[in-house]
Amino acid sequence: MADSSDFIGFLLEQGVLKFGEFTLKSGRVSPYFFNLGEISQGSSYAHLGEAYAEAILAADIHFDILFGPAYKGIPIAVATATALAARGLDVGVAYNRKEAKDHGEGGMLVGAEVKGRVLLIDDVLTSGKAIREALSLIDQTGCTIAGAIIAMDRQEVGPKGGTAVAGLAEDLGAPVISIANLESLIGYLESGREGNDKILTRMRGYQAEYCVMEE
Repeated sequence: MADSSDFIGFLLEQGVLKFGEFTLKSGRVSPYFFNLGEISQGSSYAHLGEAYAEAILAADIHFDILFGPAYKGIPIAVATATALAARGLDVGVAYNRKEAKDHGEGGMLVGAEVKGRVLLIDDVLTSGKAIREALSLIDQTGCTIAGAIIAMDRQEVGPKGGTAVAGLAEDLGAPVISIANLESLIGYLESGREGNDKILTRMRGYQAEYCVMEE
């Protein structure tokens, strides 16, 4: 998958992206919904990992560990690490638990030792809650945050005026990279590959009302 349009086509094929009327946690009624949890087959995870790996390599970010916040970030991180290893970049994978474990190895962090430069990896950024919860644990290790990569940036304006991606990048002091965003999704629809003018009209309206336009 060389560009965001290929990735969007994959997401639509997998049922990750759906069009209709969806009430979000914010209370907004969105004309589209993104759920990476729809991916469940090994071949689909392989494609997903390839897309993340390509985006990471294109961004030229130096990092030592991939960290997938619980829960959706975990399989994404594993799929991405597998794709990177096939390209000769063998990195460790770590993730957090949602609840403390009081037996066995215990602790909240699982997998590779969290050290050096950490690249966070997740699905879609709405509020950034999952990444921030993981960040509170990572901060205790003294690691450096190399950045974060997500599949989809909804580009919605938050309560403070900026987008969730911009806010998270500021908090991390590191880049937040998205493989696709609302702008590229609308561009995909404008190309006629979905062939539904009503969907495109609703998407443009939602973008104009709630989202930050790229310059």
